[in-house]
Amino acid sequence: MDWNQNRALDIILLGRIAIDFNPVDYFKPLSESTTFKKYLGGSPANIAVGMARLDNRVGFFGAVSDDQFGDFVTSFFKNEGIDVSHVVRCANGENLGLTFTEILSRTESSILMYREGAADLQLHPDTIDKAYLGKASMLLISGTALSLSPSREAALKAVALAKQTGTSVVFDVDYRPYSWKNDDEVALYTARVAEQADIIIGSRDEFNRMERLLSLDQSDSASAEYWLGRGVKIVVIKHGKEGSTAYTAEGAYSVKPFPVEALKGFGGGDGYASAFLHGLLCGWDIIDALEFGSASAAMLVATHACSQDMPKQEDIREFIRQKKEQYGEMIARCGNTRPNP
Repeated sequence: MDWNQNRALDIILLGRIAIDFNPVDYFKPLSESTTFKKYLGGSPANIAVGMARLDNRVGFFGAVSDDQFGDFVTSFFKNEGIDVSHVVRCANGENLGLTFTEILSRTESSILMYREGAADLQLHPDTIDKAYLGKASMLLISGTALSLSPSREAALKAVALAKQTGTSVVFDVDYRPYSWKNDDEVALYTARVAEQADIIIGSRDEFNRMERLLSLDQSDSASAEYWLGRGVKIVVIKHGKEGSTAYTAEGAYSVKPFPVEALKGFGGGDGYASAFLHGLLCGWDIIDALEFGSASAAMLVATHACSQDMPKQEDIREFIRQKKEQYGEMIARCGNTRPNP
């Protein structure tokens, strides 16, 4: 893809900023956990931190609570070098969403979200600034931003203005059941953004939900053909432990997860997205960007936090070097898995 490289920002993200509470007393049900560590959370917020750690210039459209937690997350962003000029404070007592994570075992985790009156969903269309969008090469929309007004309209406005300013649109489907009213609503709004995106990233389940009202057979090949046919440049479909594939007009490129002793079952997707998008912005071959994303994902599931533990470039490169030395050069990358059309 051709990026507008001569812009002040590499990427602006739009969506959820939250607080994660991860248990320190591992491998217990949440009902028995007593001690937690607090981190900045929310998928787009995590990706923003990940990209900043990889030396990208990052901005954000978001809304946070007007309290000490709001201070905490904006200070965290500032310390990471993320521009917060378009992160606004809520005026009517809305709270940051809280996520309590449950780490039952190294392979089984879950999350409990408190999202009633969530601050991030109060992002207003007035905050979306066309001039600010024009300063970025890329805009990432998180699907949860579409679940409720006025955040929904803010996200749709951002996509429309990104098309006008030549800013590439990345859509991270990021489905969470909280705040959505029904499955039809999910399908309608996620598909509306997906058809205007340059890159779509999601799990197989997320693509199924987005395509619920389309006449597709819920296969990766059908999804790729449909969205590529509508002008999307890259369609990334994730299958967890089975790996992921990026579909383009030139072919399909697959990677597998790097072997790692996991601590938790969440956070990997945000590390994957940040490192993959970093590779694309740097102009790497897509298989190299996918490998970088897979390595970052593996590193994240082996740590306690998400945002706090986002790796730097040298950390990911050293991780890849060590794993290839141990398991072989082609441990993660599978290359082009189909002939060119």
